Amino acid sequence: MGVIDADAIRIRYEAVAGHLDERGLRLFAASEARAAGRGGIALVSQITGIARSTIGRGLKDLDREAAEWPHGLIRRSGGGRKAATSAQPGLRKALLSLVASATRGDPQADLLWVSRSQRHLSAALAEQGYRASPNLVGRVLKDLGFSLQANAKTREGGQHPDRDAQFQHINDAIERFRRGRQPAISVDTKKKELVGDFRNGGRELRRKGRPETVRVHDFLIPGKGRAVPYGVYDIGANEGWVSVGIDHDTATFAVESIRRWWQGMGAKRYPKARRLLITADCGGSNGARVRLWKVELQKLADQTGLAITVAHHPPGTSKWNRIEHRMFAFITQNWRGKPLLTHKVIVQLIAATTTTKGLTIASAIDASRYPKGQKVSNTDFAKLAIKQDTFHPEWNYTLLPRPDHKSTRH
Repeated sequence: MGVIDADAIRIRYEAVAGHLDERGLRLFAASEARAAGRGGIALVSQITGIARSTIGRGLKDLDREAAEWPHGLIRRSGGGRKAATSAQPGLRKALLSLVASATRGDPQADLLWVSRSQRHLSAALAEQGYRASPNLVGRVLKDLGFSLQANAKTREGGQHPDRDAQFQHINDAIERFRRGRQPAISVDTKKKELVGDFRNGGRELRRKGRPETVRVHDFLIPGKGRAVPYGVYDIGANEGWVSVGIDHDTATFAVESIRRWWQGMGAKRYPKARRLLITADCGGSNGARVRLWKVELQKLADQTGLAITVAHHPPGTSKWNRIEHRMFAFITQNWRGKPLLTHKVIVQLIAATTTTKGLTIASAIDASRYPKGQKVSNTDFAKLAIKQDTFHPEWNYTLLPRPDHKSTRH
């Protein structure tokens, strides 16, 4: 057999080798060996690296009836190495014992998960005399119904019996205000952020090998402090306002943020408004039990002439607050992977947040100081012009503008 023929075999083999299974390669090599004639088995074995005995079996295969070989069978029944779990009968039981202490969740669930790595489990099995690579451990765990999983936030704590009824009450109020062309907003404080060259979760496109360098430890930088973003989301207009505070998250700061939204955006959009609906969480600076929250809202009602209705989400349901998934979620996406170097940078990133559904956000720094611990006396609280709803008055109430207080629309 000449060199040219050998080169031709090599070219054909390289062209099909990546597309054939064991049996296909065996039959290919046998076919080439038969075509080469005398000495063909040795030549094809040298070119392809396939054993002569394998090529010999391939020649026998070519002579057999095609029906004797079920489609897709790679080797004859019973051929090949025994499965590791068959060769080591106690392997599965030993693995189950190892992961038992690390198992979490309901044992009756269809899917279980483990917190130990496959590498550690492989090493632990080796100490017991078993041979199991990390990959084998992974395959056995999968067969047993295990997988590695992250935490899932699903528990909300004790559920209030009127939870669904309050949700319906809020939805009805929003629809009622929408039909009356009166503003309805959702408010909340976004997570406080350290200001400076700190790591921010997520990734952004940068030139290969040139990641943004940030601090190793998250310690407060003197002079920069934290950013306190308080948001106001206009439910009907799909637009928002975020005041980026530099001090404490207090009820005074919360209401001042609403005031700035009204002066900069709300009054222009709703020039004929006489009422304002605020949906808020049950806790925090705008909590249902916070006296200062109601006192500051009363001041806002007096200044604007608006009757301010508040509807709180039931305890433990803050994730259902519309501002969370309609505005805050997109702000987080927009600044992922970007260090929040200054308060100005934070404002710019917030204001640059948009969505395909038309969300727009305005933002500004609130450099005022808001000391904590302000008390409201019983006398001052009694002066509120508050009208409580018949359904859960602790969650639903309205602050009416007092006639003896001068109001301004802006």
